Amino acid sequence: MSRADIPLPQPRGMAQTQRTDTWWLQPLAVFSGFMAFIVYSTWAALQGEHFFLSAGGANYLSPFYSPQLFNVPGQPPTGHAWFGDPPSWLLSLWPSFIPFSPALLILWAPGGFRFTCYYYRGAYYKAFWADPPSCAVGEPGFRGKKYRGEAKFPLIIQNIHRYFLYLAIAFIFVLSYDAIIAYKFAAADGGWTFGIGIGSLILTINPILLGGYTLGCHSLRHLIGGRKDCLGAGGAQRTAYDCVSCLNRKHMVWAWLSLFWVGFTDFYVRMCSMGYFTDVRLL
Repeated sequence: MSRADIPLPQPRGMAQTQRTDTWWLQPLAVFSGFMAFIVYSTWAALQGEHFFLSAGGANYLSPFYSPQLFNVPGQPPTGHAWFGDPPSWLLSLWPSFIPFSPALLILWAPGGFRFTCYYYRGAYYKAFWADPPSCAVGEPGFRGKKYRGEAKFPLIIQNIHRYFLYLAIAFIFVLSYDAIIAYKFAAADGGWTFGIGIGSLILTINPILLGGYTLGCHSLRHLIGGRKDCLGAGGAQRTAYDCVSCLNRKHMVWAWLSLFWVGFTDFYVRMCSMGYFTDVRLL
């Protein structure tokens, strides 16, 4: 009987591989996209201004600042603040070197949902931690032999994703309301009139893309029916499960489209508020 000696895979150093393709392109693209969004969203959240547009009768609120819990001291009220002016105890606790920004009060919720997302974990583990950078490519040696994935602290905190899901769904309703009132324009008599601006359409697309991403979540799929061994052929549960599964199959696409669009929506409102863009009234 003939036999062949097959060498076992050998440990590789960081990024060492026998692959000849451009394996580094995808993790580099993910790193660049994530980093660009992190830098911009952090900068935008720290501004505390130019997040609302009322010029031309518009009623646009940036999704980075929605829901707006409090007005910004020293700025005209936007009409969107849930609780009016911030209480004195909150202002006394606010760090003096950071401008008061309503975005910093709420962005932890959608940010936490995305940071713990099952797709995003695999994406930024590879792009930022090189864990692994790509298939058949050497990994860094700093993890050691005691690495146990997400079974121990601090990575076990990632399992909080299922709880962030409920907050993310609530945000979809809030942003949908913002999209609806984006079609209300101030009238000359002091009332409101229906209208359509470029910003109205941009704010409408935002919750649609965020809804496609959130409602295709792996945790929601498990919650609806994925935890069961068998689902019936019909019924509301099976229909809901099939809908979530349909969105889940394109979870990566929804994740990136919604990430780009929520940043673009803030950028559009901000540029219009600063006078660099002019919102065109279509109707």
